[in-house]
Amino acid sequence: MRRLFPVTDETAARAFGGGVEGQEVSGAAGAHGAHAPGVPGGPAGADALVNREWSLAELAAAYAYPEPGTGALRPWLRANMVSTLDGAAQHEGHSQPISSAADMRVFGTLRALADVIVVGAETVRQEGYRPARARAEFAAARKAAGQGPAPAIAVVTAGLELDFSLPLFTSPLVPTVILTGAAAAPDRVAAAEKAGARVLVAGEGSGVDPARAVRALAGLGHTRQLTEGGPRLLGQMVAAGVLDELCLTLSPMLTAGDAQRIAGGPSVAVPRRFELVSLLEEDGFLFSRYRRS
Repeated sequence: MRRLFPVTDETAARAFGGGVEGQEVSGAAGAHGAHAPGVPGGPAGADALVNREWSLAELAAAYAYPEPGTGALRPWLRANMVSTLDGAAQHEGHSQPISSAADMRVFGTLRALADVIVVGAETVRQEGYRPARARAEFAAARKAAGQGPAPAIAVVTAGLELDFSLPLFTSPLVPTVILTGAAAAPDRVAAAEKAGARVLVAGEGSGVDPARAVRALAGLGHTRQLTEGGPRLLGQMVAAGVLDELCLTLSPMLTAGDAQRIAGGPSVAVPRRFELVSLLEEDGFLFSRYRRS
């Protein structure tokens, strides 16, 4: 993987004296290029920048959540989505066909950094969501950060039309959270709680207010928040102005058809402006990070 922004691998290689003008420089899958932690200077260091794979710890450092400031911890909500060149967020109802090994490596790292993964009920059903697993590679870092062995899954749902016999509810490492509205059917709430889920009311009526959902999760200590969609949920978060960061993988594929974009729902009155934080490349896939301006 090559770092394209703010410093390219090619620039770093030339600075070390190891690059040739116009020569293509490529990296091993998962290697981030310039400014990789612990990479020495000099021509040998330049070779290491482009020929080695970054460790998961280095990936985690590259995607670290902002350091908390003074006072109460502020929740930080980031989204991780993938899109084709023509704007499709899925192919035949699933995101996996437009993903890649490097994308899944970033996907796993983002999950390992999070306190909670927020997802819409339709995505749970379509993607067959399971509980987040503990990963030995991140165990020490999570413990040092005061986190549990794995992130919780929080499902946003108005009707609670979910199969509570699935492992997501019956055997998670940490209890699954249900975010719903005050008018949710009592029998469905009871079924969720019987299955071991924690139900939080985050909206009036049947709907969920994204701002209330973010605050409710932060109230449980889940301040490092990650959403993986789907498009309708992400659209609601964009419209509510609660999204702090977008990690977007641009897949070098064209699908045509009528697949959803990464965010759906009504448009906002004024487009939200985000700033580019970093841009990486691997095998034609672009991995971008944007933060609220």
